[in-house]
Amino acid sequence: MEADIYPKNKPDLADLIDGSIGELSPFHETFGYYAHGVGAETVVLPQGWQQRLVAVRNDNTAGVTGWCLEVHDLLISKYVAGRDRDLDFAAETIKQGLVRKDVLLDRVRMLPLEKSAKDRLRKRIRACFGPRADDG
Repeated sequence: MEADIYPKNKPDLADLIDGSIGELSPFHETFGYYAHGVGAETVVLPQGWQQRLVAVRNDNTAGVTGWCLEVHDLLISKYVAGRDRDLDFAAETIKQGLVRKDVLLDRVRMLPLEKSAKDRLRKRIRACFGPRADDG
């Protein structure tokens, strides 16, 4: 019901996004979902995330290309945020088989965080996958 949008080439438009199609806007009331304008400082991502962005361009985008986080980078940001809704999202993503534990654990290594924070994230990721023989 919510999408975070980072206007990469015009970061000053984040507030306009919130005001125009943000939570409780007429857009939200009409369509049942909304966008949250965010800045680069809003999220913690693994090094190299920009090179892993996934382009979305089709008839539904009217020829405009949207760039989405690669699913493992997205999940890492959710683990870093650590809110209940982020962890619920991570659990469902794992349940649906959309991510691999070994890739997530490798992305933790690429985070700009202290070792202790990275260790906590690795522990949380392993716990979310449950006990398995492939404990990467």
